[in-house]
Amino acid sequence: MTLAVRVIPCLDVDAGRVVKGINFKELRDAGDPVELAATYDQEGADELTFLDISASHEGRATTLEIVTRTAEQVFIPLTVGGGIRSVDDVDRMLRAGADKIAVNTAAIDRPELIAEIADRFGNQVLVLSVDARRAPGTDSGFEVTTHGGRKSAGIDAIEWAVKAAQLGAGEILLNAMDADGTEDGFDIDLIKAVRSEVTVPVIASGGAGRAEHFPPAVEAGADAVLAATIFHFGKVRIGEVKQALSGAGAPVR
Repeated sequence: MTLAVRVIPCLDVDAGRVVKGINFKELRDAGDPVELAATYDQEGADELTFLDISASHEGRATTLEIVTRTAEQVFIPLTVGGGIRSVDDVDRMLRAGADKIAVNTAAIDRPELIAEIADRFGNQVLVLSVDARRAPGTDSGFEVTTHGGRKSAGIDAIEWAVKAAQLGAGEILLNAMDADGTEDGFDIDLIKAVRSEVTVPVIASGGAGRAEHFPPAVEAGADAVLAATIFHFGKVRIGEVKQALSGAGAPVR
């Protein structure tokens, strides 16, 4: 039985509002996260991802409140990321109504965090978010970045994905930083490179501009496809993406 390809809108939240920019700069307001989440639920999204991009301490309370309100409105799985640094942070978000938690910077700083979260809550709860960009000097040609793609973490992106899966990450959210916000299509090479090395589900993110950009990502090995800008500003609807996927032979819900 082949699992259906999941279509996931991503809400980048800053100070309680959904924002979107290009390569995380020049942010535009895209609306109220709870309202957008409810709309996507009605439109047939399979999951939702919330990333608190400022993730400062005052942002944490905001995020908890938004997660609680969203969880009351929607009935699809909700992944929350941004500023998750400990098992206690995960516990708080799950109690607020999140189904899964995405970790990024804190796991780079301390990889044991992945095992700690997976041991306590199960690896189905844990998504490793990898912000990868092309880097000719690395073994795979891709490196991990931090700070919205601005700083190199000095680690090979493919090796990091493999290590994280071994430590207990249940999914890899693969953000192609070179493609982020460009709307020129997903980074197919990056998806293929990770898919060839890990067995856990891979969520492709970064670069979607049209419905026809999604099937190639799935053909390259993505189990789920994630987008933000094109959904928030109404350029492409969830249903159009599912039609494109279905037309290309991918199973959808």
